[in-house]
Amino acid sequence: MRTLISTFILLPITSFAWGPTGHRVVGQIAEDHLSPKAQKAVHRILGDESMAMAATWMDDVRSDRTYDYMRDWHWVTVPDGSTYAAAEKNPNGDAVEAINRMVMALKSDTLSPARQQFCLKVLIHLVGDLHQPLHVGRGDDKGGNSFQVQWFKKGSNLHRVWDSGMIDEEALSYSELAAALDHVDNAQMQQMVRGKAADWAQENTGFRQQIYPPEQGADLGYDYKYENWPLVEQQMLKGGIRLAGLLNAIFG
Repeated sequence: MRTLISTFILLPITSFAWGPTGHRVVGQIAEDHLSPKAQKAVHRILGDESMAMAATWMDDVRSDRTYDYMRDWHWVTVPDGSTYAAAEKNPNGDAVEAINRMVMALKSDTLSPARQQFCLKVLIHLVGDLHQPLHVGRGDDKGGNSFQVQWFKKGSNLHRVWDSGMIDEEALSYSELAAALDHVDNAQMQQMVRGKAADWAQENTGFRQQIYPPEQGADLGYDYKYENWPLVEQQMLKGGIRLAGLLNAIFG
């Protein structure tokens, strides 16, 4: 267990999921699909802050050592050929465990307003994290952080390409990107919200063959983005719809 877990404990602090734009897309789409009751509850908890703005809070506070205990919540390890249930668990928590814990906490009627806000911001962020495929890591390359590539002729790593590289190439604001993606009917939404956090993590393991180049140092650019951009769009959209589904179930 120690070897597997240490792979992710050593993730650099600069490793985020989606970057601000992607996280805000997830938050914006989720807010647009809240039920009236859930919308009222979220507004009560967040005040004037939108879900899109609240979506980056967990990354914003990473420079504050007070919140170091949350660092391992941003990802989860599911090795190739394994499942979340069978995989070794990080004793500090992981994205799946923390999402489930925040959902249970928000269902409680005994939380203080400050704790409600904390749990909601964590949930918004971690659902976004879980839908960046490389935040469900194989356990051997720090979620793609140590998988070196060339991104448009500049040194980078696979994780960074998926966090922000492809999204930044679109040169769209989060609101523009959310509006471009959010065209789903009720049947599609019902299909997307099926399952739980562990199922959504498992889903990501099926994308690895597409995501990983044949070897380190690969020169990635327009061809790679063309092939993978639909998956980026799909995952941001699913993250938003699934987050809305969780909040609608919590708040009615």
